[in-house]
Amino acid sequence: MRCVSKLSLIAFFLVGCAGAPKLEKAVSGEDARLHHYSYPYEVKSYGFKSQQQDVEMAYMDVIPKQGYQKTMVLFHGKNFLGAYFEDIIQKLSEKGYRVIVPDQIGFGKSSKPANYQYSFQQLAVNTDELLKSLKVEKFELFGHSMGGMLATRYALMFPDKVTKLYLVDPIGLEDWKTMTSYRTVDENYQAELKKTAEDIKQYQVKSYYDGGWMPKYQKWIEFQVAWLKGPDYPLIAWTSALTSDMIFTQPVFYEFKNLKMPVILMIGEKDRTAIGKAWALEPMKSRMGNYPAMGKQVAKMIPHAKLVLLPGVGHLPFVENFNEFWKAFEKQW
Repeated sequence: MRCVSKLSLIAFFLVGCAGAPKLEKAVSGEDARLHHYSYPYEVKSYGFKSQQQDVEMAYMDVIPKQGYQKTMVLFHGKNFLGAYFEDIIQKLSEKGYRVIVPDQIGFGKSSKPANYQYSFQQLAVNTDELLKSLKVEKFELFGHSMGGMLATRYALMFPDKVTKLYLVDPIGLEDWKTMTSYRTVDENYQAELKKTAEDIKQYQVKSYYDGGWMPKYQKWIEFQVAWLKGPDYPLIAWTSALTSDMIFTQPVFYEFKNLKMPVILMIGEKDRTAIGKAWALEPMKSRMGNYPAMGKQVAKMIPHAKLVLLPGVGHLPFVENFNEFWKAFEKQW
């Protein structure tokens, strides 16, 4: 277990990592901003002031050489970053889409302020300011996992900007605080500090991949392992605890009925992700995270929804079987 004082947390927040090599097969330590971790496309930075502090939102803005008629914005999940959309970005770009992929504040290459009120509303406003700076007024919105919760909140706040909403294995299809007990930010922080690389892998094996694992999945836990080995892990653990609390206490479940735009809900039939399942009582555990059942329920709540069930895959269908995911996704345009 790591014991970290508030003073050392501040120190880790202020001091960056020097000289960490580019991540390849051997995972090296990384700093909070992943300065040595490569993304598939150029990463730009949008600086702004939020909650009385200067922050930077990293993002990719991929514009096809042949020009574009449509724009799609991609929102990442909690345990991920914009880079894992690399195959989707490439395909969308080939199809003539401009693709914008932000790392939310607190995630990926973006700032990770330790003293910040993390809320889906705040992240939505941050993203809207970024899009306004890029002069993007209307677009299709794609949210995966936690990004699905954020995309839902954004679409509720700015309905005239989102022409179509794609929710791919979004978390938040149920309200976990009605199904399990609350764990405080401090408790979440201590749990994060105890994590090992094997813990990260086993969580994904169980929740995301229906008990299976393939070598290609390793790529998308390497940056988390690099943080574990890096100098800023106490800060990473703290922001993770704060954003976990955001997810648990700020449900969108009751507001799906208010979405006005067409919504495509894409669900991996083997997905069993649920925040709080690990400490839920045994009778409730089997009920939590049943994505096929939740998908059918939520699709009925949304006025203009279409449910697309994806057989043979779990929480990351575009990682597990990209070709089949793309076929199903492209049919929805």
